[in-house]
Amino acid sequence: MKKILIPLVVLVLVVACKKEAGKPVPNVVDSIAQNKTDSAGTVQNIADKEAVLKQTNDEVLKALKNKDYTSFAALIHPEKGIRFSMYAFVDIKGDKHFSKADFEKYQPTKTLFTWGAHDGSGDPYKTTVNDYLGKWVFSKDFTASQYSLNKFIGGGNSLNNLKEIYPKHDFTENYIKGTEKNGEMDWKTLRFVFEEFQEKYYLIAVVNDQWTI
Repeated sequence: MKKILIPLVVLVLVVACKKEAGKPVPNVVDSIAQNKTDSAGTVQNIADKEAVLKQTNDEVLKALKNKDYTSFAALIHPEKGIRFSMYAFVDIKGDKHFSKADFEKYQPTKTLFTWGAHDGSGDPYKTTVNDYLGKWVFSKDFTASQYSLNKFIGGGNSLNNLKEIYPKHDFTENYIKGTEKNGEMDWKTLRFVFEEFQEKYYLIAVVNDQWTI
């Protein structure tokens, strides 16, 4: 009798093990697959966003280089407009700000605006929209500059408060290294701050930076 029972017990155990092994592991496999999918999607979304911001940055530079201010105006935030800062320090009250409509209205005119004060002398900088864009904002060919996203490359002794003023916004930097002749102190950089609106990125700020006294 014992000899019969032992094989039966072994057989029952083997069958039970096979059934157990055939059971799907609840949630674990699905969870791992889902995490991989979510992770891949997040990485792709980040890559897409970075590509769009780089493309928009280059469109702004191209418009400035070609003095195509109609195309430039099309990139201004429709609701928040655009702020121009002469130096790294963003002065909410002192910097010149335009709504998109006002920029389009005054850009073709000879109307003089005060954009800020020159470093060193403190003299107010008064000029037209076109001259400011052509002589100050795009004072060098920034289409040949070093690019970065949400990271500062250039920096001097001027207070840079961009991240404090625009803590949740993406910004690009276009940096031109200084020359050896001038001890590399003649570097310049041009920063653009963007905000998404109706699934498109628009300019809300243009910030120049350079060595200051």
